Amino acid sequence: MGSVHERIRKSYEQLTNQQKLVARYILDEPNQVALHPAKVIGAYSGTSETTVIRLCYSLGYSGFTELQNELRQMLLFPVIRESLVQTYHDATYEYNDSDDVISFTMEQDVSFIQKTLIGLDRHLFDQAVQSIVKAKKIIVVGGRTSFAPAYWLSFALNIIKGDTHLYRGQLDDGNQLISEINRDWLLIALVFPRYLQDTLSFANAVKDQGGKILVVTDHELCPLGPLADVLLKVTTPPPATLRGMSSIFTLLNAVVSGVSQADRERVKKRIKRYDQTSEQFYPFVQESQ
Repeated sequence: MGSVHERIRKSYEQLTNQQKLVARYILDEPNQVALHPAKVIGAYSGTSETTVIRLCYSLGYSGFTELQNELRQMLLFPVIRESLVQTYHDATYEYNDSDDVISFTMEQDVSFIQKTLIGLDRHLFDQAVQSIVKAKKIIVVGGRTSFAPAYWLSFALNIIKGDTHLYRGQLDDGNQLISEINRDWLLIALVFPRYLQDTLSFANAVKDQGGKILVVTDHELCPLGPLADVLLKVTTPPPATLRGMSSIFTLLNAVVSGVSQADRERVKKRIKRYDQTSEQFYPFVQESQ
């Protein structure tokens, strides 16, 4: 049935308000849930032991012990890897005049890239890659400050795969685009705070037409979370769209590399053809001998 994060994401809209409080606490404080009994988690989440146990049943677990054991197993790997990032500044650390701004910024970027790697579900990553490889047509959407990584992703996928369209909101004929969508199409939506209603509305329309949705975001319970067939989470310092671009681009680069590896022969042919047409139609500055 998937990890606890996936179960919560897919079941969240059907949970009671009290169960949603516990679900959010599990996502935000997995270390606490792994350490404490259901009664304590109920108190920490502002609910009760009964609500915690009922949530476990709703998620398909036999009880709290099974959910807790799964979290403990998931946390084993990060506990080992966390030592690699302990030398970097903590996410809440604030820069001051006595610090080296270059070292501080780059160390923080490396720290959050490492944390994204630690929290990445490899099974979901493979699903994301395969959904791109199998898609007949891909639409990439990202509004406001998410537009930059969305543009780069659509550009890269058009080189290695093709049939990728960057949706540009009001500049495009959304109705015409949606009318062509079917179950062989894939929407890749990049959504980070503040979440745009336009992106959510477009994703809902794609879902209604039977299209698949891959979401890249900062939290499983973002507004597009329940719509996603596959969700990849990026760990970023707030605000994500100003300070988190390095983590976002690194994950997208990994996705593009994964697609290249999964469809290697076809990608090699496309890149060769792309280079040939580039030389024919674009004037490039010649390097001096």
